[in-house]
Amino acid sequence: MSTRETWGSRAGFVLAAVGSAIGLGNIWRFPYIAFKNGGGAFLIPYIFALLTAGIPFMILEFGLGHKFRGSAPKTFASISKKWEWLGWLQIGITFVIGIYYVAVIGWAISYTFFSLTQAWGNAPKDFFFNQYLHLSSSPLELGSIQTGILITTLMAWIITWGVLHMGVRNGVEKISKIFMPLLFFMVLLIIGRTLTLDGAMNGLQWLFKPDFSKIMDYHVWTDAYGQIFYTLSIGFSIMITYASYLPKKSDINNNACMTVFINCGFSLLAGIMIFGILGHMAAKQGVGVDEVVSSGVGLAFITIPTAINTLPAPVFFGTLFFLSLTVAGLSSLISIVQPMVSAITDKFGCSHRRGVALICIPSIIFSIVFTTQGGLLLLDIVDHFINNFGILFCGLIEIILLSWICRLDVMREHVNAISEFRVGKAWTFCLRFVTPIVLGYMSICNAIGDLSANYGGYSDKAILYYGWGVLGILVLLALFLHNKKAIDSNYAVVDQSLWR
Repeated sequence: MSTRETWGSRAGFVLAAVGSAIGLGNIWRFPYIAFKNGGGAFLIPYIFALLTAGIPFMILEFGLGHKFRGSAPKTFASISKKWEWLGWLQIGITFVIGIYYVAVIGWAISYTFFSLTQAWGNAPKDFFFNQYLHLSSSPLELGSIQTGILITTLMAWIITWGVLHMGVRNGVEKISKIFMPLLFFMVLLIIGRTLTLDGAMNGLQWLFKPDFSKIMDYHVWTDAYGQIFYTLSIGFSIMITYASYLPKKSDINNNACMTVFINCGFSLLAGIMIFGILGHMAAKQGVGVDEVVSSGVGLAFITIPTAINTLPAPVFFGTLFFLSLTVAGLSSLISIVQPMVSAITDKFGCSHRRGVALICIPSIIFSIVFTTQGGLLLLDIVDHFINNFGILFCGLIEIILLSWICRLDVMREHVNAISEFRVGKAWTFCLRFVTPIVLGYMSICNAIGDLSANYGGYSDKAILYYGWGVLGILVLLALFLHNKKAIDSNYAVVDQSLWR
């Protein structure tokens, strides 16, 4: 087997990890979550969640990847042969995320071009749903493939394939060094111009005005932990894989802290950008910011285009905003695909470039379903179940395995031995108690909610096929790959030191 590739520099690794963590959710989810959960007061539970779950979990996953020098399946197999399936389940989750996430990037690419002419006109909602997506009435009615969406989706795949084809150091690292500074520059440029607009400061007041009564609501704390967990790309193979390319002498603890703080700092910048724009939009319409605020796909492709129509230099704002979405999306997509490539090459011994092809070709084929008329509805269901059950389940099982079944002190000694500052018993306490309790509570709440009523009011058949059905297939696929024999007899030598 060839020597495992390594990152060329510490900055390259951190920027790649940040590129994975920073995605569309930072831009269209964090501002809304903060707004509805107490504004400035939300930063208290958010920072608490960052310190007690985000950083400890990130250090743990960086440590795992660095110690076992492999993908998630190889890492868990190195802990115990019985646990390799967990790594493959995480890989399956990244595969599904990749094939629908790329469609949203395709939309962002399309809207970058639409911004040049404000093609959405005076009715962005009608344009998005009816003229662009040609949305069907049911996820069971996929309809025809939309050529425009297919073309931009293929563009996103071509860029991703090209970057991964060049390898970790020459591809992922170099593009991260371009994409991340570019993304921050574009967002800061938008913020700089937005804050001079009428109503922008009013928008920021809506975002950051603290409502301390919200802190007593446990839902706010759950949302804070959920946002930290989802936005950092932890619990589903990415950070373990990225850390496996670190040189032997790497400052794990500092790298993890930098990754988490940069990601969360970007979320705050995104909040300022979004609410500055919404504040100006609300002032133009003579309404409160609470009447125009939204989250998710609606914010990006309906609310913001509506706001862009009211802005001076709409071509500048529109192009820059959707280009920012595209860059954030592509950096995340690259990080989503790389763990799959690593898992395939680790177990089956193929070359990196062949591994890229083996992952990208089926991914492209499966992603076509999300370019159909029913693509958005299908995406909505799959995304809900993958995030609320797949990622949470994998994260919960991983943290229970490592903090209760294995000797967590061994991992603590490993990361401390190569880091500038040491983590102590507080780190162990957070991973053994705080994180599993929060993830367990979130998992139970999600299960009760989805078993009591169908998500989004979709039909039983749609939920069964695209929700529970997809999760079931991923479990079966994980077990199948778990039982496949590795090409290399040294694929995963179990480290007995981790066992009690």
